[in-house]
Amino acid sequence: MSKLTKVLFLASEADPFIKVGGLGDVAGSLPYALQALEAGLDVRLVIPFHSAIRAEGLSLAREAVFSVPRSGGEVPAQVFRTEIHGLTVYLISGAPITDSLKVYDPTPAVDGEKYIFFSLAALELARHLDWRPDILQANDWHTAAALYQVKRSQTDPFWRGVKTVFTIHNLGYMGAEAENVLWDYNLPPIFEPLLPPWARHQPMPLGLWSADAIVAVSPSYAEEIQTPEYGYGLETFLRSRRKRISGIVNGIDYSGWNPAQDDALTANFTADSLAARPANKAALQTQFGLERDSSLPLLAMVTRMDQQKGVDIALEALRISADLPWQAILLGTGSAALEESARRLESDFPNRVSAAIRFDSKLSRQIYSGADLLLMPSRYEPCGLAQMIAMRYGALPLARATGGLRDTIADGRTGFLFTEASPSVMAATLRRALNAYQRRAHWQTMQKSAMVENFSWERSARQYADLYQTLLTKNNP
Repeated sequence: MSKLTKVLFLASEADPFIKVGGLGDVAGSLPYALQALEAGLDVRLVIPFHSAIRAEGLSLAREAVFSVPRSGGEVPAQVFRTEIHGLTVYLISGAPITDSLKVYDPTPAVDGEKYIFFSLAALELARHLDWRPDILQANDWHTAAALYQVKRSQTDPFWRGVKTVFTIHNLGYMGAEAENVLWDYNLPPIFEPLLPPWARHQPMPLGLWSADAIVAVSPSYAEEIQTPEYGYGLETFLRSRRKRISGIVNGIDYSGWNPAQDDALTANFTADSLAARPANKAALQTQFGLERDSSLPLLAMVTRMDQQKGVDIALEALRISADLPWQAILLGTGSAALEESARRLESDFPNRVSAAIRFDSKLSRQIYSGADLLLMPSRYEPCGLAQMIAMRYGALPLARATGGLRDTIADGRTGFLFTEASPSVMAATLRRALNAYQRRAHWQTMQKSAMVENFSWERSARQYADLYQTLLTKNNP
């Protein structure tokens, strides 16, 4: 029997244990998909045992107790083990983790202490179990210190030759104000002339410097982070590492996002039974007090309301497009100013716009199933999941051509793309989309094309598995 490739997968959150953002979806799906490939991978997921994780219902076994060295002493750690869908999951507990009530603390130094402790504790766990990984897979700044420590430990037989992969979900979050914590855990700054001085003691740049392979969550984002517009001051360094950088689009869980079986919908449907879909649109129009007219295009936003998502661009584009026939539902929370702008649009267009300022998972599913267009005018979008979910449910995305949006949407075939982040350009694209909507046979062809796109986690997992194999069989560039 051939030897299994051991993959130690570190993340700050993972569904179903704890989920705050998109990383929770990724870490809650990718490790399972890797394990299920039958590609000879033995994957172990390690996450912090956050205070918000409910232990009830989890079959937990105490796996290990040890300490993590820190200046002035050691920090005790406890590790619990469970299995879910055949995947081994370790949850690490310790004062830096349990003393913070939030997964992501508003105080940067608190998060620095928490995640640097967690990163080093995950490495100590592997040693404690005598389970030497072939691949160490880290995600975002929260687990970057593990990569740096492995890089500094190449004289240690346990870590010598272990290959490291660092996935960037959002380069803009680097782990600021962690310099003192890094020193406390004996992780000094690096002298790398291509890194700006401020970056030499922040976790994200340390992880990028240490990794054998860097994965951005879409091919376009892999290119964008090497430019001044998206590189956050690291673009020169990243260009020097360009041969190590690749882009792999995240997937979506096809069993969880399935319009044929989704209990939240008024009517279930498939790409071959689109005639059932309009019932979902009619239900939304009734629920939100909009005119119940199937011929009126229903636009939607399901989003976090902030500048990155381009909510202000969309709201102004709708005002510019007031002469066109459309209705709109806006779902989300975030910036108080943007929430107020959404309410103001609703007030100005009472029979055409409805703003639901809240987080509502069930409603989001209903919107995906009934809307004709999903608006995503993001200023930047490393990957994006909403456009893939919308396409799966037959809602065509109208999006800015950036990051993963550019990689997953085929303009004129599965959605509509525009390049400039401006309301007027978005409004022109909306006009183009509404013209296409009037050609019903063409629109249904686009819907079907969108619904049969393959955004499964299996596809993404195979690309990761191929990358792991490449790292293990040849030297890095």
